[in-house]
Amino acid sequence: MAENDDAGHGPLSRGGIAPQPLFAVAAVLLGSFLANFDSRLTTVGLPDLRGAFSLSFDEGAWLSTAGIGSQILIAPAVAWLATVFGLRRVLGIPSLVYAAVSLIIPFVHDYPTLLALSVVHGLLLGTFVPATLMIVLRNLPIRWWVPAISLYSIRVGFALDTSSSLVGFYVDHLGWQWLYWQSVVIAPLMGLMVYLGTPSEPVNRALLREADWGGMLLLGAAVSMIYAGLDQGNRLDWLGSGTVMALLVSGVVLFAGFLVNESLVRQPWAHVNVLFSRNVGLGLVLILLYTLTSLSNSSLVPNFLGNVVLLRPEQSGMLLLTYGALPMFVLVPISIWLLRHFDTRFVVVLGFACFAAANLWGTQLSHVWAREDFTGIVLLQAIGQSLLLLPIIITLLSNADPSRATSFAAYIQIMRLGGAEIGIALMGTWLRVREQVHSFYLGQNLVVGDADVVGRLKQLADYFAAHGTGLAQARAVGTLADLVQREANVLAYIDGFWLCFWLAIAALGVVALITRARPGPFTPAPFGFAKLLLRKCGAQVN
Repeated sequence: MAENDDAGHGPLSRGGIAPQPLFAVAAVLLGSFLANFDSRLTTVGLPDLRGAFSLSFDEGAWLSTAGIGSQILIAPAVAWLATVFGLRRVLGIPSLVYAAVSLIIPFVHDYPTLLALSVVHGLLLGTFVPATLMIVLRNLPIRWWVPAISLYSIRVGFALDTSSSLVGFYVDHLGWQWLYWQSVVIAPLMGLMVYLGTPSEPVNRALLREADWGGMLLLGAAVSMIYAGLDQGNRLDWLGSGTVMALLVSGVVLFAGFLVNESLVRQPWAHVNVLFSRNVGLGLVLILLYTLTSLSNSSLVPNFLGNVVLLRPEQSGMLLLTYGALPMFVLVPISIWLLRHFDTRFVVVLGFACFAAANLWGTQLSHVWAREDFTGIVLLQAIGQSLLLLPIIITLLSNADPSRATSFAAYIQIMRLGGAEIGIALMGTWLRVREQVHSFYLGQNLVVGDADVVGRLKQLADYFAAHGTGLAQARAVGTLADLVQREANVLAYIDGFWLCFWLAIAALGVVALITRARPGPFTPAPFGFAKLLLRKCGAQVN
């Protein structure tokens, strides 16, 4: 890969080179991992948080929605804020406030206060990932870009595969409070790394005077409202809920207002014509398909182990840690090497092919599967995670217009956060609906008086009769109903794997439509026979 350290070249304009690049890379690592860990910890650990805060199921659901929805509200605007105010101001002070809020939350027992602090917590957390990516592009030499972006890209898979184990460790050994208190240690350290690794930048008052505050507020509010409606839709029965309808309709209306605003203001912040580039638009679609396809890793495997196999998060988390997270330390260097020598599209195809194979394997699921039966699936998903997001980001950066960097960054954050969270909400609905369908069809085959049904009930009643004949028949009927529900759940998860498989196939079709990027700092350098052939051609020309 070309290694030109000229500060003036690259897909996005940058400030000065960082005085201590290692500290900047450390900030990227800490910020991106903290954001994904915190989002996953509060999701996986939500049952423990409901018990600790004495929350009802509905209150716990809104607590999760408020925390993630506020991230989506702020994330699209972070690139512009960092450009105007500088990375130190956008990350330094917020990291300290974030640590303070994380310290306070476990002591709160009033639900409205807890909800308000969760919103503030999410707003601050939403600045970390977009800003840390800008550290790479604006303050590091080009030769550091791919390794640093690789740290940024694997945070998703790594957080997914380690969060279950970490939740179990905190709850069982340190206390549930450490779901928040880990940030008290990590966030100030990240702020220190940002201070040491990024140059001091003055406020860009010219851009500040032209600020499109209305556009930023409209887009952030629109996407966060749509997310909240989709997140609560599965619980509140979608169109049967006035709350869900109000959120979805309000989000669509605000998004329409955003489009009108961007067409009227003199300096639009995130005009939609940034998406008209073929490769950029298709690249954003690939990010969406990646987040949806990876639901097999973030949702299907751990949820099956929890709901059907009845494992605790720390029990299923050991599988994800051993075969999902740890292999990434070997796989990511391989991904970097592939990107230095092969077209990004080739690497993306390999990644989606691994996801497709893992999901096809998952369609062979049955109720007898235990934790160890998922080893191959999780390992294939780890390979896909390591090979996918990094080349997709590089594809986008290679085709981005530097003059529209903040617009481009806004839509990346919408796809990154909105796509992932909306995908989780929709997958939950898909599993619920498919379970209901399979329960209905399985129940139709259990006809009262049928010889097989009567024989099975008699067998169960005889088993329970040893513990009391009075309740034996009722327990037999209840057990048979549980067996039907178990099989319906298994069939629903099989449908979930089929859905993710076809999404991976669709992604391969999208990759086929992407054209070669123009030459730049990410252009791969051929090796071996191809390199020798190019040299000979060059010699003949000379």
